[in-house]
Amino acid sequence: MSRSAASRANKRGEPPPSPEPLPAPALDSHTHLDIVLGERPAGDEHGEWASDDDVDAEIAAAVAVNVPRLVQVGVDVASSRWSAALATRHPNVLAAVALHPNEAGAGKATDDALAEIDRLAALPRVRAVGETGLDRYRTGPEGWADQEASFRAHIRIAKDRGVALVIHDRDAHEEILRVLEDEGAPEHTVFHCFSGDADFARRCIDRGFALSFAGTVTFGNAGALREAAALTPVEQMLVETDAPFLTPMPHRGRPNASRLVPHTVRALADLKTLDLAEFCTALTTTAERVFGKWEE
Repeated sequence: MSRSAASRANKRGEPPPSPEPLPAPALDSHTHLDIVLGERPAGDEHGEWASDDDVDAEIAAAVAVNVPRLVQVGVDVASSRWSAALATRHPNVLAAVALHPNEAGAGKATDDALAEIDRLAALPRVRAVGETGLDRYRTGPEGWADQEASFRAHIRIAKDRGVALVIHDRDAHEEILRVLEDEGAPEHTVFHCFSGDADFARRCIDRGFALSFAGTVTFGNAGALREAAALTPVEQMLVETDAPFLTPMPHRGRPNASRLVPHTVRALADLKTLDLAEFCTALTTTAERVFGKWEE
């Protein structure tokens, strides 16, 4: 999705109200605060998306519902720089940096761009390379080779820098596993917005990967995804918003935000018949194993 398309998707009606706070701290393992809050000026690679005050207010709203840990995710060079800078100044935020596979498929994974992602990945508050991966939905066959080359380069950066890998997988399950087996997956590998069925989940779990579930797991037509979540060990489970996209029920179709992740957390706890507070604590433990501690 292009940045302009993402901004339009963010303007779909009024933001939903915040839910009841969770009984114990949880997290949002994948959000795009830059897209939630605005759009950079056209043609300005280094433009600001939102003021510090707006960003701080958005984070405070998440903290108010007991979501004090966020991972802010870059999708191109400019948003990756923004993400790294936000994590550097804000104790509630860690960063992930990357060139999104659709950016790569459009020819933007240049040597210079990848070198900048590598530089950013060495910063102390950048704890993941992502979102990277393969997208066979928005990018046509003419861009697949460039996507795969970029994905392989990101895997190497993650391993060289000793950080997690956050994977975007859209209609590319088998290809993703093939590349990971060829390159060797990093110690901590996360399938962002997991979209597979129970069989694919088992294959990922057996490889030691973490599966991150978004608001899609609350949708009425997501039975296969709920089966995948039901069998995923909490030790390999994360929860996310992918804000401003994939807003959970009962607010599907409206703009998403990190403060809405409690809807997804509650749905997953019910699905797995787990005590909600204990589930929140387990999710936090998994996140800190994958990304490290936010307080460091």
